Amino acid sequence: MKGKTASALLLLGLLCAVLGVFAAPALAHDTLRSSTPVSDAVVSGLDLIELEFNSHVRYPVVLLHDAAGQRLPSGTPRVRGAKVTVDVDEPLPSGSYTVVWRVVAADGSPIEGEIPFTVRSSSAPPPSAPVTSAPVTSAPVSSAPVSSAPVPSRTPVRAMGGTDEQGGLPGWTWAVLAGPALAGAGALLMWRRRKPADRVTSS
Repeated sequence: MKGKTASALLLLGLLCAVLGVFAAPALAHDTLRSSTPVSDAVVSGLDLIELEFNSHVRYPVVLLHDAAGQRLPSGTPRVRGAKVTVDVDEPLPSGSYTVVWRVVAADGSPIEGEIPFTVRSSSAPPPSAPVTSAPVTSAPVSSAPVSSAPVPSRTPVRAMGGTDEQGGLPGWTWAVLAGPALAGAGALLMWRRRKPADRVTSS
């Protein structure tokens, strides 16, 4: 009786061992071993996301979200064995962020997870230099008095007593010449009116 019981217990132990050997691969899924950033980390900046698993993975999907759930630009995930890397395209300002990842394990089962972290940038933007306006300089104003006299005309002004528009002699010249002529004409007219006897006598 005791021999049968011992044989049954031995058989049951061997059966459990065999089941454990075959069930172990099915129960042991791939897991995330380490990451950059680590969960709940506080970093000064991030330009590369790194995920390392305990076995080879495929078809990675890695997304970066801010506190409002808005997706931020990032590069295409690269797989090299059990490691997945993703470039962060733009500098991250201070705030809370989450890395959302999903891969397909070596046994074909998908696994996924989230990595929250915080960025606290220690570098503040340099203060802008004060803008100084250059003094406005005005052109010196001449102290010389401004003459109000009219500008002389370039057109020559004809002097008094000049020639008339037809180019003849001046008027005073005609007056001098006309005097003796009128006197002679008057003397000739008076001489013709005298009687013939008077003319003979006078001759």
